[in-house]
Amino acid sequence: MTLRTLSLRALLLLGLWHSGRRSLASAPQLQEQPKKIAVIGAGIGGTAAAYYLREEFGPVVKIDVFESGTVGGRLATVKMGDYEYETGGSVIHPLNLHMKQFIDALGIPQRKEVPSKMAIFDGKELVFEESDWFLVNFFRMLWRYGFSFIRMQMWVESVLDKFMRIYQYQQYGYSFSSMDRLLHAMGGDGFLTLINQTLEEAMMGEGFSQVFLNDMVAPITRVNYGQSVRINGFVGAVSLAGADSGLWAVDGGNKKVCSGLLYHSKSDLIPAKVTSISVKARSSKRGNTVSYYEVNYVGESGAAHALYDIVVIATPLHQGKSDITFSGFSPPIPTHYPGLYHRTVSTLVHGTLNVSYLGTAEPASEFTVSDILTTDSKGCAINSLSSLDPVHIPDGYKRPPASHPKVWKVFSSESLTEEELRRMFLSYDSVSETPWLAYPSYRPPHRRTPPFVLHNRLYYLNALEWAASAMEMSAISARNVALLAHHRWHEHVGKIDQEDLHTRLRGEL
Repeated sequence: MTLRTLSLRALLLLGLWHSGRRSLASAPQLQEQPKKIAVIGAGIGGTAAAYYLREEFGPVVKIDVFESGTVGGRLATVKMGDYEYETGGSVIHPLNLHMKQFIDALGIPQRKEVPSKMAIFDGKELVFEESDWFLVNFFRMLWRYGFSFIRMQMWVESVLDKFMRIYQYQQYGYSFSSMDRLLHAMGGDGFLTLINQTLEEAMMGEGFSQVFLNDMVAPITRVNYGQSVRINGFVGAVSLAGADSGLWAVDGGNKKVCSGLLYHSKSDLIPAKVTSISVKARSSKRGNTVSYYEVNYVGESGAAHALYDIVVIATPLHQGKSDITFSGFSPPIPTHYPGLYHRTVSTLVHGTLNVSYLGTAEPASEFTVSDILTTDSKGCAINSLSSLDPVHIPDGYKRPPASHPKVWKVFSSESLTEEELRRMFLSYDSVSETPWLAYPSYRPPHRRTPPFVLHNRLYYLNALEWAASAMEMSAISARNVALLAHHRWHEHVGKIDQEDLHTRLRGEL
């Protein structure tokens, strides 16, 4: 549906990323390295943190990764019939440089691309159906919305250009102690304004009409975040970038990146639930007092605990997501920070679609739309309906038309009833439902988010998720926390929270 041209800045950064990646592990150190580091959570954020902590602190430090569920977290798959399908994060943007670096380093191929078509459903009928011909789509959009679609791409491109600065800063080893400081370094006051106003306000301020927002923008935010155009403007721009062309996924499932990073980092996986963290003081061999973090956890063998020099929390500290308690800290650290996670139900159905449910008279044998987005209307019970391809595309695979039984993924805010399933499908033989607290409820103005630094050497990775939740955002946060932990351990204060980095580094580029 869309056609993007990478900016000169993006192409330059892609080259820089591969030609000049920085590694602090080989740099001269000012003091002894930490002996033990704990990472709590083995999703993309936690495993990326383990990978980057190994880069920063070298081969000797012991890194333990705690995970009570499965490695991958919200990157998950489910098996239906003979194949596995994505239920969690499913696509990656071509400018997500950390994710691209991961699959290159791990030797994991990208999934074969299968052509797709998109339509928009208002609860009664399809109000837009993508053609196989680019020019047909272009003139349809031009006739209905003028140049709004092109202007939207230009607006998203302007946000992405500033977003790409984070790769420069991280390449040169700079880190940030809070989400606001990181966003300000990327986009100045403009990014802080975006997270404090709705996407609707931001785009209408740029001259976009309410009709365009309702018809074209809301379906994108609904499929990506299950929320309306009243999410914050920054996550809205990230959502719109997720509608670009060139999106890709990992062969065998995106969760393979997590298991690969865990293996590559030479970390030890501890299958256990962390229940509490406390700060403990111990006397060192030199006679001075040193503080450690005691991590208490429950595994298959029962309750246990261990001491660590550094702890990175890579799981949300919010109601419904975790119940880690903290003791001995001043000021106290809460078990739950303000803010709730948005509930989205992912339902995979193996069956034959009832195309009349979509209000189309097109024969099912000729209906080849793969992704059906929905408008924010009262009559629409679903956020999206997509034809899924296996996580590994076999040779000769071709997506069947709607007249054949296949796997569909339905996003909705509530579980689908049997009546709703019967309306949507002529027949079905398998249903798999996964309720997710997948991403925050984005309701600007944004409240004060927790910092990356909860205590001296206790770090919180998921703070950045309150700007926008995405695989690449987790990787960016993991890189930032690893750099921050390194610089604070070795007292490299000149690498933390520096202003005007874009101006400072411009000459080096």
